[in-house]
Amino acid sequence: MNPERSARRGRLPLSLRRRPVSWERQQPTWRDARPGLIAEALKRAQARPSGNWYVVGASSALGGDRPVARTVAGHEVVLWRGAQGRLHAGPGVCPHLGAPLADSPVRCGTLVCHWHGLALDGSSFAGWEPLPAFDDGILLWVRLDEAGGEEPLAAPVVPARPALTRGVTAVYEGTGLCEPEDVVANRLDPWHGAWFHPYSFVDLTVVGRPGGHDTEDRFTVDVSFKVAGRLVVPVRAVFTAPEPRTVVMRITEGEGVGSVVETHATPLGPDERGRPRTAVTEAVVAASDRPGFAFARWAAPVLRPMMRTAAARLWRDDLAYAERRWQLRSTGRFPG
Repeated sequence: MNPERSARRGRLPLSLRRRPVSWERQQPTWRDARPGLIAEALKRAQARPSGNWYVVGASSALGGDRPVARTVAGHEVVLWRGAQGRLHAGPGVCPHLGAPLADSPVRCGTLVCHWHGLALDGSSFAGWEPLPAFDDGILLWVRLDEAGGEEPLAAPVVPARPALTRGVTAVYEGTGLCEPEDVVANRLDPWHGAWFHPYSFVDLTVVGRPGGHDTEDRFTVDVSFKVAGRLVVPVRAVFTAPEPRTVVMRITEGEGVGSVVETHATPLGPDERGRPRTAVTEAVVAASDRPGFAFARWAAPVLRPMMRTAAARLWRDDLAYAERRWQLRSTGRFPG
């Protein structure tokens, strides 16, 4: 990055675009966004171990008298907390007569089937067997060895994050008619940002791409987040895929160094027409060393809905991107 530009970023969180370029006059990126390069990065991501762990939702969603439930790769799973706060998980089908445990309440840490009262405390009982589960403080994970087919890992591959005590977190959840690889491929194509999301990103340049001995397969991007008018926040961000269904964007220079955006893709199973469905769970952990960021942490309850709204706007477009990719792949028309 330009030293003068970096110094300016160090002093002020905001910059003024001095020579803004209109959307249609920005530099085309299609030559750089080579389909083969993206496909190879995706292939390497898919080869990394996940240990059969899948993200199933936000940690904050788990509590009270209702479990968190999701269908993962066609398997119904249910998660809840025991009386001492311990995380429990297992099949979402009652072993007695098949009731949906997703609709059953939690009483004093016990999941009680609402059809006939079969009570589950998280241990093996009456044909019900628990599943390994993990709460990383922001997201909930469950391990499904039958669905994943890999060598199991004791814990999921959780990306490094800023300490939760110094950050503001928000989690977005959405669903698309596609497969996880379509979501991951979208994130491994940083060139589309300023073209497809001009309301959020401007002045985007990919300054580094996978190659050589880069075992992390890093895409490095200089980009400015739009604030209002010509006011922007310029940063350098690095995209990596630590496991087959996760892409992480980490800010390495500029405002909010260390902040991360994690995108997790979880296969749900087919819809009524046989089309694949994938859940996107995106965790944002924003952090800053600026003294004024203490106010942001104080205002986190107000900021989180705004952060989720911003993510939802981006994913409205990116899920359409992923769905289009799957449609073309499924009919043999995808040019990449």
